Amino acid sequence: MQLLLRSLCLCWLMMVLSLSATTAGAAPAQRETVESIVAVVNDDVITRTELDNRLRAVKDQLKNRPSPLPPDAVLEKQVLDRMILASLQLQLADHNGIRVDDDTLNHTIERIAEDNKLSLSEFRAVLEKEGYDFATFREDIRREILISRVQQRQVNDRIQVTEQEIDNFLAAQRAQGNTGAEYHLGHILISVPDAASAERIQAARQRAEDVLTRLRSGANFQETAIAVSDGQQALQGGDLGWRKLGELPTLFVDPVSQMKTGDVSGLIRSPSGFHIIKLIDQRNEERHIVTQTHARHILIRTDELTGDDAAQAKLRELRQRIENGADFAELARDFSNDTANADNGGDLGWINPGEMVPTFEEQLNKLATGEISQPFKTGFGWHIVQVLERRRHDNTDTFVRSQARNTIRQRKTEEELQSWLARLRDDAYIENRLATQ
Repeated sequence: MQLLLRSLCLCWLMMVLSLSATTAGAAPAQRETVESIVAVVNDDVITRTELDNRLRAVKDQLKNRPSPLPPDAVLEKQVLDRMILASLQLQLADHNGIRVDDDTLNHTIERIAEDNKLSLSEFRAVLEKEGYDFATFREDIRREILISRVQQRQVNDRIQVTEQEIDNFLAAQRAQGNTGAEYHLGHILISVPDAASAERIQAARQRAEDVLTRLRSGANFQETAIAVSDGQQALQGGDLGWRKLGELPTLFVDPVSQMKTGDVSGLIRSPSGFHIIKLIDQRNEERHIVTQTHARHILIRTDELTGDDAAQAKLRELRQRIENGADFAELARDFSNDTANADNGGDLGWINPGEMVPTFEEQLNKLATGEISQPFKTGFGWHIVQVLERRRHDNTDTFVRSQARNTIRQRKTEEELQSWLARLRDDAYIENRLATQ
């Protein structure tokens, strides 16, 4: 859940508007007794009304893009493909008993509103002004959380990054002279199913070569990606955003490092199909200077014998004793429940931004040097904290290593997610009636 919450940002709203079954411009209509079915996904169905609603929402998202929309038939295929994948993942969530309770849902929506710098009531008013039913929006968010949890369990939680992998990654970057370089990429995938026949592989290759020819003849990359790509970012014009080399699939690294801004690669073959990438832009990274805080704290945990009131009262007493001249370190050794640093007088050492839980960091940032906080609560218990000193520190080496770990994990996750989704689809019964119309 922690990883999920870190990902909550402005993109939530755009994601839901583009991928949910929300009806743009109206609340969901009552389903007629007999309704056209456009796809059967195991025991589930996708109706024409659901597809049309989704298609309208995606068009609303894409209408402000400078490139024109692809024909409706092309966009329908892309949208339906993603609806099928969403249905498969929601079915898996239901089969595994994965649920999202109302408290989690409410907290998530509050975070979305905060990310948009709105109160919950203001956020709801904005949605409804744009024609989105709030109750339906809530259920769309619930489904997106379910899908995130399924992916977390099936893919993310299984990804491991070793220290040796980080060392190798950094060594390779140094050898290429690209330790600080970042690349803004576009991506198109023409997929090939697992165990595809030679004829099917050749057909996919020919399709990819046709796409590449059109791009090199001046076709708009974003428009083409929306129309033909099987990648997860197709409806975003294939935009992968800014990535370091280590964040890219391994087979992209050599082509990207040799490309100039504006270049389109040749075909890149992988087990999932044929890729085409475009280098939209590139930039270099500066040194990472942070403000570190040297602090110490006393922690009182709550349990059956020590409730919140008792913990706060104890910390107020200890704080007053320190103000009256008692030694903070001695009181920490005698009373702190943080076994990791109580013997060191509660000393937390030098703390980098983002290392502590948000509530703790917020309290640190409020304090002047030498000041002791009032008691406050985190998920670990109740604390008082004192800031001993602050300094500006070049944290580039630590930061780079942390970023390397994150980018390796992201690369592995993206590669495994693509493979897992393909396997999920291959193992399912799918009847795409739209393809036969």
